[in-house]
Amino acid sequence: MGRGKVQLKRIENKINRQVTFSKRRSGLLKKANEISVLCDAEVALIIFSTKGKLYEYATDSCMDKILERYERYSYAEKVLISAESETQGNWCHEYRKLKAKVETIQKCQKHLMGEDLESLNLKELQQLEQQLENSLKHIRSRKSQLMLESINELQRKERSLQEENKVLQKELVEKQKVQKQQVQWDQTQPQTSSSSSSFMMREALPTTNMSNYPAAAGERAEDHVGGQPQQGRIGLPPWMLSHISG
Repeated sequence: MGRGKVQLKRIENKINRQVTFSKRRSGLLKKANEISVLCDAEVALIIFSTKGKLYEYATDSCMDKILERYERYSYAEKVLISAESETQGNWCHEYRKLKAKVETIQKCQKHLMGEDLESLNLKELQQLEQQLENSLKHIRSRKSQLMLESINELQRKERSLQEENKVLQKELVEKQKVQKQQVQWDQTQPQTSSSSSSFMMREALPTTNMSNYPAAAGERAEDHVGGQPQQGRIGLPPWMLSHISG
């Protein structure tokens, strides 16, 4: 027959309670020793009976050492928990402050946009008006500054373009001058060649045999017989023949 389920409640019978305490105490001390040996753990067990009698177990009988370690750990854990609680409290306080600032900024922004003005009195409206006027002054000042900077930049670019234009005009005038000189040179070159040929032929005529003159004159007369001049017999141009006959 199996053992029934034991109800966890105070045993009213004093003798039975004492017997149960003795058995459970021995089993608990035995289990503490087993876990210490098997798992290489530091175990400290303290039991006080109803009469105040102390029963204890400590690994390697180092109860003071284990208790000191326990106190250090408990103190460090308490400090950590306290720091975390303090930090959490600071974060909550900071969150509330930031939330209030955001709400204030949003409210001011609405006022600047001309919204939710019903809650403002006359003095607050005058302060808001003055704030808007100061903001407009700053905006117009900044706008004027940017416009002046833009105008100065455009003027600088204009001067630079004018200088480039002057340089290009100067180069164009020089090129036109060179082209004009080239055209004049090309036009005067044939006249110079013709004058040089005439001068050379005039220099060569006095050295020619004078006995050829009558023959040339006679031949010219014969060329005009019949009313039709005949050219090309002696190979001299007409102006030279007229000069010889004169």
